[in-house]
Amino acid sequence: MKLSANQKRLIERVVNVFETGKPDGNYSAIAIFSDGPHNIRQITYGRSQTTEYGNLRELVGKYVAAKGIYSQNLKPFAEKVGSVPLTDDAVFKDLLKKAGKEDAAMRKAQDEFFEQRYFKPAMKWADANGFILPLSALVVYDSFIHSGGILWTIRQMFPENTPISGGNEIEWTTAYVNARHEWLAKHPRPIVQKTVYRTQFFKNEIKRGNWTLAKTPLTVNGVKVI
Repeated sequence: MKLSANQKRLIERVVNVFETGKPDGNYSAIAIFSDGPHNIRQITYGRSQTTEYGNLRELVGKYVAAKGIYSQNLKPFAEKVGSVPLTDDAVFKDLLKKAGKEDAAMRKAQDEFFEQRYFKPAMKWADANGFILPLSALVVYDSFIHSGGILWTIRQMFPENTPISGGNEIEWTTAYVNARHEWLAKHPRPIVQKTVYRTQFFKNEIKRGNWTLAKTPLTVNGVKVI
C-alpha cells in the first residue's frame, strides 16, 4: 500500500477521532466499557484505545521498558494486565493518565505500539489482498483497530472478491463497509451498535468518491480533520 505521508497522517487522525474524539489523539484517555470477554468490564486506554484484555499489557510493558517517568510505578502492574482485573484500581488508572498526559516516553511508546500492533498488520493485509486506494486503507486499518482485523463473519455477508482474487477494489470496499455497517447496527452489544458512526463516515466518503482522501477537510463524527 503506497500511501503518501499526508494520506497516512489523515488515516491515523480519522481513527484517533473515532477512538478519542481528537485528531491528534488523547494519549491519556481512559474509559471503562462492558465489552471484554463475556461482556466483563475492561479498561480502554490511549491514543487509539487499546483494551485491558486485548493488547494493553504489551503497551504497558513497552512503556516500562522505555524507563519513562512513571515506569517504575507501573512496573508492578505490567504482568497483571489482562490477568487480574484492574478496572477498579484507581492507582493504576491514575498512573496511566499521568503517563499519557505528562510523559513524552509514553506518547512515543503509544505511537510505536499502534504502528506495529495495528497499522503495519493492516497494511500487510491490504497489500496481500491487492488493495491500493487510501480510503480502502483507512477502512482496513479501522477494522484492525476496532475489531482486531477483517472479520470473516462480515466477509461472508457479501459475494465480492478482493482485488487479488479478481474482484474490483471499489466494489469490495463498498460492499464491506455496507456489510460492516449492518453488522455493527445489529450487534447484540448496545455499545457496539453505537459505533455505526464509523461506517457511516466511510459511506459518506464513498458517496463523495473520496478514494484518495484528497477532499478535505474530512468530517468525522462532527469533527473536522485536515
